[in-house]
Amino acid sequence: MLEVKALPLAELRRRSSEKWREYPEDVLPLFVAETDFPLAPAISATLQQALDIGDTGYIASRSPLAEAYTDFAQRRFGWTVDPSRLRSTADVSMGIVEILRRVTQPGERVIVTPPVYPPFYDLVAEAGAEVERVPLRDTGTRWELDLDGIRSAFAEGARAILLCNPHNPTGTVHERESLAALAELAEEFGAAVISDEIHAPLAQPGTGFTPFLAVNDAAQRVGFAVVSASKAFNLAGLKCALMVTADDATSSVVRGLPVEVEWRTGQFGLLASIAAFSEESDEWLDGLLRTLDENRLLLEDLLVTHLPGARYRIPDAGYLAWIDLSALEWGDNPARRILREGKVALHYGPAFGDEGRGHVRLNFGTSPEIITEAVERIAALVGR
Repeated sequence: MLEVKALPLAELRRRSSEKWREYPEDVLPLFVAETDFPLAPAISATLQQALDIGDTGYIASRSPLAEAYTDFAQRRFGWTVDPSRLRSTADVSMGIVEILRRVTQPGERVIVTPPVYPPFYDLVAEAGAEVERVPLRDTGTRWELDLDGIRSAFAEGARAILLCNPHNPTGTVHERESLAALAELAEEFGAAVISDEIHAPLAQPGTGFTPFLAVNDAAQRVGFAVVSASKAFNLAGLKCALMVTADDATSSVVRGLPVEVEWRTGQFGLLASIAAFSEESDEWLDGLLRTLDENRLLLEDLLVTHLPGARYRIPDAGYLAWIDLSALEWGDNPARRILREGKVALHYGPAFGDEGRGHVRLNFGTSPEIITEAVERIAALVGR
């Protein structure tokens, strides 16, 4: 059984990425979605070989990337994907924008489901559309899509929905029945569903993750999925994502994108993604999932012990914790005080939408020691 452990803090501080350069060294950075683990061995070996032979040119017009992903999807999700219906681009955000530009007209409305990944609002605007907010429903035990609200928005003219599955920041894996109902609603109103599935490889075993395009025939007809190895394997800076379709009409939309959309894929991103999606990396990914499972449970224990006023639901997927600190009465954006006085950088809750007031997002894709110190620093602010 492969054990995947975070690198030591001193080594992490040698990194030059956003997580380790935004704040001074006295701050614990748990805000941006980067992880603190070493690369999967197959990825390191692939990139080293490319460096050794100077394989740093343009991406090839033909590569095994599509087949690598289809094999991965079959192994990990039981999802059969046609490799001829895949096309790469630089990242998930770019794929979303390019698809939105072709399924909506300027000024038309696109549904987002807050609290949600903050760039979604900007991506809709970049595509020339307008945001229609239909917040997730809080059942008291989990979050779910508000299908009645989505129906109303479609009925009033929304032309697409930007789905986050698994959902960021809550870590929710949307249930198959809910996704199937969403697909049928979209088809009824002639709308498109663009599903951001960047966190899919990080769904914990037993959560029942279902790719949107796999739920039913309607989903195949209305849906586009955008996937990447970047979150699970920490490859965001290498630039590679895949746009996936399952129907002739939707595939035609993606095939019709300018060739430059595909040429923006990074060569190192492509090579690293092939290695990540290979069977050789499965053991590493399984080890990562075990580590994240331990970390999400550790965080729960720490919050119960040190911050009993915090409300936290263990996420189904990923390494991001959505924590409600409203009871502490630290204002709409408690992350500001936590950064200023506790020297812990968390993602600002209100950035995810009005539903994020009083909340923070914490990245637990790190070591138990850093998670523990972060919670203890935050707890020390209580009563000050």
